[in-house]
Amino acid sequence: MDAGFTEYVTARAAWLRKVAYLLCGDWHRADDLVQSAVTRLYANWPRASRADNVDGYARRTLVNTFLAEQRTSWWRRVDLRENDHDSPGPGADVESALDLRAALERLPARQRATVVLRYFCDLPVAETSRALGCSEGTVKSQTAKAVDALRELLREPIREGRA
Repeated sequence: MDAGFTEYVTARAAWLRKVAYLLCGDWHRADDLVQSAVTRLYANWPRASRADNVDGYARRTLVNTFLAEQRTSWWRRVDLRENDHDSPGPGADVESALDLRAALERLPARQRATVVLRYFCDLPVAETSRALGCSEGTVKSQTAKAVDALRELLREPIREGRA
């Protein structure tokens, strides 16, 4: 059991960290989210390892961990981003990426989670609704509101992968 879990987490840790970062907007907090999600995943590994889609199970665990944390006041009291000296990674357009990340941070947690799942994780509406535990209509409305808010924040059209 432990070998399978260790192998899975080792292979998918970087991906989980990227998803966590897009959800919360801070690398240090993303590491904490991944650690909490991996701990929950380990506790439920017998069930998770039998799932048809282990990545989906892990992703849902990560999103639920993020949303549960948003409901507490701890994350509002402990914000170390002022002292964060992480430089952006290489990219074609670092300024645009930074603008998008800043705009993502301004979205409400559920809208941010919806956008990350739909466009970064490339999930269809049905899988996103399962991951968030809500209806497909809610996913569509949250996505539309989030994209409108991002357009307003960025003042430029955003290229959409899917409607």
